[in-house]
Amino acid sequence: MEGRKRKKNLFRRCLIWTFWLGLLFTAGFTWFYVERRIPDHLSVVVDEKEEFDFALPFQVTLQSESEEVVLGNQSNIPSGEIRLKVDEPFSLYARNQGSYRLGLNLFGRFRFKEIRLDVVDTHYAVPCGVPVGIYLRSSGIMVIGTGRIRCQSGEEKEPAYGILQSGDYIEAINGEPLRDKEALISNLNHNGSQEVVLKVRRDGEELEIHMNPVQAMDGNYKLGAWVRDDTQGIGTLTYVDTNGNFGALGHGISDSDTGEVVEIDEGALYETEIMGIEKGSAGNPGVMAGVIYYGPGSRLGEIEANTQVGIFGKVNEKLQKSLPGEAMEIGYRQNVKKGQAWIRSNVSGELRDYEIEIQKVDYNPIQENKSLVIRVVDEELLRLTGGIVQGMSGSPIIQDGKLVGAVTHVFVQDSTRGYGIFIEDMVRH
Repeated sequence: MEGRKRKKNLFRRCLIWTFWLGLLFTAGFTWFYVERRIPDHLSVVVDEKEEFDFALPFQVTLQSESEEVVLGNQSNIPSGEIRLKVDEPFSLYARNQGSYRLGLNLFGRFRFKEIRLDVVDTHYAVPCGVPVGIYLRSSGIMVIGTGRIRCQSGEEKEPAYGILQSGDYIEAINGEPLRDKEALISNLNHNGSQEVVLKVRRDGEELEIHMNPVQAMDGNYKLGAWVRDDTQGIGTLTYVDTNGNFGALGHGISDSDTGEVVEIDEGALYETEIMGIEKGSAGNPGVMAGVIYYGPGSRLGEIEANTQVGIFGKVNEKLQKSLPGEAMEIGYRQNVKKGQAWIRSNVSGELRDYEIEIQKVDYNPIQENKSLVIRVVDEELLRLTGGIVQGMSGSPIIQDGKLVGAVTHVFVQDSTRGYGIFIEDMVRH
């Protein structure tokens, strides 16, 4: 009897634990699903009714905290609060430009999140799709790693180990600002073996670091740190707006060794010529090979920012005069849908639109530059490149006559598929 009672109690406890674990899982899944399905930020055009459909699995309540923003559903009765039903679209309408807040409640009672709503004028930009040469100079001398130095005595030392870190930026030595790595080398040799004081930027924080250089076998004084002060490459210009502002790549330029987005002091766009294409295949995404012309007459614009969602700046008069095509209306995330679309690219030497399929639209992705999943279906582009190759990042995505996104990454195991970014996330960087 005692044994049977213990088994019943154990079974009861297992049922209770199963119930609570199931409840926790359901709550966690609900939070994750709604968080991913509904974006933190929306944009609508002033005086235009915009339709949204978040395909939620259950009912939530959306509240407008301003009378300037009118909510509505398919019953066409505007309200300051509407219940979003399963698979039922709703609309937003705003009378004046500005930033407003919407509140989202789960089950009509629990405040889940705040949504920022930007009401903007209609924006236009020229979708470009042309390759450009990119040159960036980092803001400070970037440390990419540390290493051992064989001293003149034959002893090996590593003075920077545990002191400097990958991703550090050396801004000054003994109070003297550094322009490039040559200036760092010159200062170290002038200083000799005496202690130096380095001004270092690490994760946005300024540090003062004291170190003693050592004299290497070649007679030069060194810190035992590998450094870099610039980077260059080929990418695709996404758009130029009516004010001459440009966006390109759809992702930041990261250091090849540290993987960190390079913090820049300055940069420029240059003319480039594509010399060849290595086709993509499974495990090999392919690449465009080309030559960048760095002459003063080949400069096309100034790079002012290198961010997670692309590089940005101003084009010069030379590039503005040669812009391909006409300006096109900027589309927002609610305008993007699964199905047929086009990417514009000059990969063949001639600017063309190639057919793609948008397979997935993620309104609130973990990474902004992976909001879309696309697949190349155009036979000509597949023949030419195998799909998406390195250097095509930034190729504009066009759907229903609007510029809606840009290509950002290729799937390593399937070069016909890749990721894209909403163009609005680039424009509002």
